[in-house]
Amino acid sequence: MTRNAVAADDGRLDVNDVEGENEWTRLARKHWGSTVKSRKIKNEVVKNEIWDVLDNEGFQFRSLLILENLQLLESYLWPGYNDASTNHHVILIALIATVKNRENLQVWGRYNLLRRIDLLQLTQADVFATDGERFSSLFRRVLSMSLDSSLTVTIRTHILSFLICAFQSLDNGLVRKECAPLVSISIWQNLASEAARERKFEDHPQSKKAWRAAARKFDTADESSQAKLRFDRAWLYSLLLDFIGRLKESSTGGWERSRRTSDTAVDGILDHLVYCERFLEFLTDLESQLPTRRYVNTLIKDLNLLALIKLSPMFNDAGDGLFRDLFALLRHFVYFPVDDNSGVQHSQVQSYEEHCAGLARLQRVSLKNFKEKLTILALSNYAAIDKKEELEAHLSTLSDGELRTLAGLLGFRTRYPPASNVEVGRELLLAILLSAYERRRTFRQTMRDLSILPTETALYEPSLLRNEHYDGSRSLAVPKLNLQYLTVGDFLWRSFVLYRCESFFAIRKEMEEIIKRLQPQEMQLSDKVRFDGFSRMAIPIPKPAIVEAAPPKVGRDKPAFVRAEIGLDVSKLAESVRREWESLRQDDVVYLLAVDPKENSQSLTNGHAAHATNRDFGIRFLRAAEVEQVLDEDGRVIRDVSVETANGFMRRPRLRRLLVKLDTAAYNSDIARKCEGQSDVYEQINLIVRRKGRENNFKKVLETIQRLASSDIPVPGWLQDVFLGYGDPTGATYTKLSNRIDELDFRDTFLDWKHLVECLPDRVIEPTRNQQPNITPPYILHGINTTNLEAPRPSKKRRREEIEDPGPIQKTLKVSTYQPPNTGPYPTDAPKTNQIRFTPVQVDAIISGSQPGLTVIVGPPGTGKTDVATQIINNIYHDFPSQRTLLIAHSNQALNQLFQKITNLDIDERHLLRLGHGEEDLETDVSYSKHGRVESFLDNRGHYLAEVDRLAANFDAPGAHGNSCETAGYFNSVYVVPAWSKFWDHANMPDTSGSDIISSFPFHRYFSNAPQPLFAPDISKESALYVAKGCQRHVERIFTELEDIRPFEILRTSRDKANYLLIKEARIIAMTSTHAAIRRQEIADLGFHYDNVIMEEAAQITEIENFIPLALQNPKDGQLPLQRAVLCGDHLQNSPIVQNLAFRQFANLEQSMFLRFVRLGVPTINLDQQGRARPSIAELYRWRYPKLENLPNVLTEIEYLRANAGFRYEYQLIDVSDYKGTGESQPTPHYFQNLGEAEYAVALYQYMRLLGYPASKISIMTTYSGQRALIRDVLGHRCARNRLFGLPRLVTTVDKYQGEQNDYIILSLVRTTRVGYLRDMRRLTVALSRARLGLYVLGRRAVFERCYELREAFAKLFDRPNQLLLTTGEMFPADRSLGAEVEATEMTGVEHLGQYVFEMTKAKIESLKAGGKALPAIEETPETMKVERDDEGFDEKAAAVEREIEDIDVVT
Repeated sequence: MTRNAVAADDGRLDVNDVEGENEWTRLARKHWGSTVKSRKIKNEVVKNEIWDVLDNEGFQFRSLLILENLQLLESYLWPGYNDASTNHHVILIALIATVKNRENLQVWGRYNLLRRIDLLQLTQADVFATDGERFSSLFRRVLSMSLDSSLTVTIRTHILSFLICAFQSLDNGLVRKECAPLVSISIWQNLASEAARERKFEDHPQSKKAWRAAARKFDTADESSQAKLRFDRAWLYSLLLDFIGRLKESSTGGWERSRRTSDTAVDGILDHLVYCERFLEFLTDLESQLPTRRYVNTLIKDLNLLALIKLSPMFNDAGDGLFRDLFALLRHFVYFPVDDNSGVQHSQVQSYEEHCAGLARLQRVSLKNFKEKLTILALSNYAAIDKKEELEAHLSTLSDGELRTLAGLLGFRTRYPPASNVEVGRELLLAILLSAYERRRTFRQTMRDLSILPTETALYEPSLLRNEHYDGSRSLAVPKLNLQYLTVGDFLWRSFVLYRCESFFAIRKEMEEIIKRLQPQEMQLSDKVRFDGFSRMAIPIPKPAIVEAAPPKVGRDKPAFVRAEIGLDVSKLAESVRREWESLRQDDVVYLLAVDPKENSQSLTNGHAAHATNRDFGIRFLRAAEVEQVLDEDGRVIRDVSVETANGFMRRPRLRRLLVKLDTAAYNSDIARKCEGQSDVYEQINLIVRRKGRENNFKKVLETIQRLASSDIPVPGWLQDVFLGYGDPTGATYTKLSNRIDELDFRDTFLDWKHLVECLPDRVIEPTRNQQPNITPPYILHGINTTNLEAPRPSKKRRREEIEDPGPIQKTLKVSTYQPPNTGPYPTDAPKTNQIRFTPVQVDAIISGSQPGLTVIVGPPGTGKTDVATQIINNIYHDFPSQRTLLIAHSNQALNQLFQKITNLDIDERHLLRLGHGEEDLETDVSYSKHGRVESFLDNRGHYLAEVDRLAANFDAPGAHGNSCETAGYFNSVYVVPAWSKFWDHANMPDTSGSDIISSFPFHRYFSNAPQPLFAPDISKESALYVAKGCQRHVERIFTELEDIRPFEILRTSRDKANYLLIKEARIIAMTSTHAAIRRQEIADLGFHYDNVIMEEAAQITEIENFIPLALQNPKDGQLPLQRAVLCGDHLQNSPIVQNLAFRQFANLEQSMFLRFVRLGVPTINLDQQGRARPSIAELYRWRYPKLENLPNVLTEIEYLRANAGFRYEYQLIDVSDYKGTGESQPTPHYFQNLGEAEYAVALYQYMRLLGYPASKISIMTTYSGQRALIRDVLGHRCARNRLFGLPRLVTTVDKYQGEQNDYIILSLVRTTRVGYLRDMRRLTVALSRARLGLYVLGRRAVFERCYELREAFAKLFDRPNQLLLTTGEMFPADRSLGAEVEATEMTGVEHLGQYVFEMTKAKIESLKAGGKALPAIEETPETMKVERDDEGFDEKAAAVEREIEDIDVVT
């Protein structure tokens, strides 16, 4: 790509680019637009009107993006492709495909190369079968062009990008079929010698079998097939040789020079550099996945590629930092400690032994062949020769010829094909030997040495800044989260690097924004800095005082800790801001900055350059510190200080002191720097900055990843292969596990026999022996482990012989029942039972989740995946009393929803525990936090001890038996247990009658307050025994509870009680994924263990946060005792949120474990019936879920059949034009707002409230946080204190509203120039699926109807009028049926709707005046606390309305 092309990449598209008059839109309308009847491909059009134009402008990304938006690929290039297509045609397909990949759009999926535009009605499987041959033809031609030296380097770079995309998509069957032969064992034909290959066979004997099979395949193939096989085994080798030849091209300053000059020669060298960077990315991708690495790594090592790169002019050019970083990444993977054949990670001991074995071989060869010159080397210990300098000194005694001979004897390649232009001289031979035998740092050591606390140097590291300006034109030197990982350690290393980069990126952005807000200025006549602005997240400070620096620990060179004290002047802060600073908790990270305004003039005017430095923003130094305590001016801890008042007024604090622990590594460097005569960093600190809690947890998370990587904590054995992406994707499901359970009690899962039969339609349901047909619940299913077993898969040989499928192993399912135990005579003893009539697919999910193994549940909107998860938890709780279950969710909101449903089940609340800071938002009567649970235990203690006193009165037993849990236990053993024993001895006698049981019952007095009669007068013996057993269970539960409470009497500190609760008492523990990552070490060190993990909204959690809850305990006997993992989510809805574009798109950091498992082919259970939305609204997103049906409730319940009062339609897209000449705006970068849509949304909300819609039933949702703030502002002005309106239930963004729902949703799409991130269909799916009864979408139709990816999503919205249609004469709720015809009034714009609402409001007020009625109270909603009124911001109409409202108050 040329310099000019790169410069053009900065522009983004707007609606005029794809709808206005330009050469590309005219070309589209002429040849492949919707009005074109025949879209037959014309080679002259492809060559002259597309290719030549793109070529002349240097293939600018903007033009390619316009063509992609104009559907060139889907509508013209791919449908017209055949074997006779020109090379230009093929390259254009590859170009547009890479643009799709770069824009994070599907390339191989539904809108892809594998699908004809006229085959949209076919299933994906049919399309693949139809287009497989054609796709293979295309791919082979692309492979040939990748080796075509006649093509320009720019074109070959684009082709290489296409191949990178392909090798990253091996989950697609057709792509995998084409890519696999290119990296198979046949590429070992290109090794330096037969001896080199034989050595590999000796190391891995199974490889020889694969080699022979490949040879047989070649020998038995026909001539054309042999030609294909020869190409396959030579393709990668040829690419490598071509790359080696390019390495001598020096970039002469590379990228930076190309920005400063228009020299064509420099542009050409830059093109070579960009190609080589892409090639290193390609090799890194091959090395980072075991199926592609297995044979490729051997070939790369055989070619001595790393040594050749390191000696190349390109590597040693000072301006090519990216190339060197890419080389370091490739080197990391080439030498990663893993067995290429088996995928087993080498331990540190194994790696060192392998290193020593290599040195031993070097010594033997040296002693045998160069005894005179290398005797010292041969007799030295390993530690004396495994360092580069020492080994080079030994080898320097050899001549060039002897070095060549030594390298050959050691098995290294010493000859290269002439085409590679490699001269094997002394320098190269030394580099080969040194790189092979020097001791390399392990990835664990690298992770350990990387700082997890930022400094100005770390934040502005060039490699990190390079990621910030990612536009897709260049590669990046960061690891990718792939479909597969080499080992668990490899996954943790990649996650650590990416999480650290993403965290530092966010920190840097916040620091820069805060400094801009503070407006630092240099004070005249002094060196001090004055801050003219304000930020609630920062306070100017004097220099911190170093209080204590502890000596280093043994073996360390940095202090054990460094404590400092910082004074905070809070006298001028608002009360709310001061309290935020006082609420800093222990271990919170704060940032100490030395700000120098003399150096930030560039950043404070027109932004920063492409590679800004810390000094561009005035950040001279930055140090991180951890809070220990917040003290008042008298040195008292803030939380212990009572509020001081004087004359009835609260005293205003002036000073707060912060005790912090400094970053010891940075402090050590700073002291060394000071000793060298440089300035003291801490003397220049003048600002302290804090961050919001959830965004500032990075340190704990990074420490957790570090510890996991260094501790060799494994994934459970049954899950490891699936987690890494190898082997059978079904291998972790319960049908494939040996410990699957044959018999399970499903309790209240099934409501009746009919429900049971309906839920297992492919099974023959039979009662067990001695059971009558149509038995009643609860049901025990027998033989459940074979209900979903797949038939044994025949061997490859038998499959080739087309053996018939033997069919299912067993279809009969035995069912038994039992009489549920009597739980006691009191109403509170009655168990809570499930009332949900689960669907067949939901039952499949419950069965799978109740069994050991991995269960992946895909829950489209409204399909009840949370109800399924709670029933799984309920079954596990009762069927496995000794097991403990961990509940994980991404957000507190999702976790609380799940937890609240669990509290409604038959689960003892003493076994429930909610960890983290979101517990206070639980809408429950009791607290489920650690301390809340402890208090609950102690409260229950008093209740149960009172019951013991009542029992003592029953026996007339003297003494204080209810004094403590201990005395209660003695009372139970002395009085209660003997009484029950005597009673049962008498009751179980053969001749005892019901009346005898009543007369001998010893607890009549105690149960006198139970519902009477306890025993019916004419009760049978069996019924009497049943009642007595219930009474016994009630009494036994009292003493069981007291026995569980007893440790809380003994333990003294609150911390000990809380920890005991966690590790001993709680059986269902809930926490967010972030809390698990932060507290992992603390929880594991307590000895916490669990057997099951259930993750809600798992598709919204990053993969590392998915992984940490699986390893929240320490191994037992080398294995984690985890038995079940249930992942509930929907990969077609929102993904994890990642701020940085480079990490999101290039590194795939937004990948969740849930999505990766789906891509790998792990069996999923897809819930298929929704019960949330009207069927018509569900149609808006049904295209994403072709099998989604409706539950009976949405077809029969009156609220779904009734129309929305005042609206012609239940859903509508309202085309909002520019308001006051403005559409979307962007006050700050990426902070999008649209005043017209904000006013329209609020006016629509006011209209609904005037018709009587409850505020709690309405939510306003938008796609950008800037618009959310604007809507809240407008609501605050017009509605907050107005009792006619109040505030809606919630104003939120699409990203924050997944998992939520409301009856009526007003959705603002904001954008008016381009689609923006809604082009990601996952977000749009969330946006369209939150409403139950009414959805009103505000947006610009012209923008969204041109987006091909969103066509199906908007099709039904576009079928209805563009302007809002309102009906008159209706109030909420309406009597009109949904489909009834009715006259409607069209609102022509926001001004029209605003005037309409204003007139309605006046009429409402007049009506209230005339009737003498009082205004309704403001309805309390969650939004009420978020929006504050701004009196100065009300417009004149709103003020007039409020004055009239005040008049009504006076009258009434």
